[in-house]
Amino acid sequence: MEAFWISTGIVALAEMGDKTQLLALILAARFRRPWPIVMGILVATLANHALAGALGAWVTGWLGPQALRWVLGLSFLAMAVWILVPDKVDDDEAGSAPRLGVFGTTVVAFFLAEMGDKTQIATVMLAAQYHAVVAVVAGTTLGMMLANAPVVWLGERMTRRIPIRAVHLVSALIFAVLGVLALVGG
Repeated sequence: MEAFWISTGIVALAEMGDKTQLLALILAARFRRPWPIVMGILVATLANHALAGALGAWVTGWLGPQALRWVLGLSFLAMAVWILVPDKVDDDEAGSAPRLGVFGTTVVAFFLAEMGDKTQIATVMLAAQYHAVVAVVAGTTLGMMLANAPVVWLGERMTRRIPIRAVHLVSALIFAVLGVLALVGG
């Protein structure tokens, strides 16, 4: 359960102010149909994070324990720094809905936006760290939903009230602690 809860918390915090959260806001404002958007986010996140979790499991089997410890420790520390850099989303990333519909547009846009994103890389690292792909993918997916579903339903009002900088600092601190723990063998 530790892998699940840590994965949920890290991704929920890391997602605040992230480009996919901005994408959720754009899709909600554009289509005003929350259920297909939220379901599209869920499907895209499950697919994307399942691939990331599988990669994390593969890396675990490929690297020896000592090398894995260093890779994970340094990766977590790099994530701590990366999280402090705010994301921006291009206006054209939301795509157009007429051909794919709201659900299809959301799935494609979110899947592509998550490629190489902080939360996808965090999923790879957490799956490698905890050797628990299912728990990590479930946790990171829940974290994404906790951060993005309210944005779809509550929109801009919510994002104006959350101190994004504070959330980024807390996320960075968590990643830094995980990095140090991995390096010292904790």
